[in-house]
Amino acid sequence: MTNRTNKPTSKPMKKKTKTKKDYSRLKKQFGEHLQKIRLDKGLSLREVAQNCDLDDSNISKMEHGRFNVQISTLYELAKGLDMHPSDLLKYDFD
Repeated sequence: MTNRTNKPTSKPMKKKTKTKKDYSRLKKQFGEHLQKIRLDKGLSLREVAQNCDLDDSNISKMEHGRFNVQISTLYELAKGLDMHPSDLLKYDFD
């Protein structure tokens, strides 16, 4: 807020910064979503891995929230699941 002289009348609120715990929760939520998609399509980890040239152990790590997913990986996953990459991000974030 400002007064008539355009000087701040109170300190602006600080933006809450993300913590390591917040990112862990996001990775876990993404992983749960990824696993649900895979299971709904009736695919095994190995089948997805073969379809997208990723290691099945890395896909498992993603599904358990222990792997940071890069954009290129997101693209490869989408290809392996036969879907658009943006569909992998369509879930409720807490």
